Amino acid sequence: MDNIIEFGKKVKRLRLAKSLSQSQVAKVLGADKSFMSNLENGRKNPTLKTILKLAKALGVNGDQLLK
Repeated sequence: MDNIIEFGKKVKRLRLAKSLSQSQVAKVLGADKSFMSNLENGRKNPTLKTILKLAKALGVNGDQLLK
C-alpha cells in the first residue's frame, strides 16, 4: 500500500514540475481527471500500460516512475 502512495506522490511531483494539470495528463491516458486524482492519492493501482502512457505524458522513462 505504501508503494502505491509513494508512486502517486512521485506522479504528482513530476506532473507539477512539468506544469501539467491532472486533466491534461488524463487526456493523454484516455482517462478522466478523477482517475488522475485517485492515482495520485494512492487509491488506484495503474496497469503496466497506464504506467508507460503516464511516463510518456510526463516525459520520463517508465522505470523512473517505479524507482
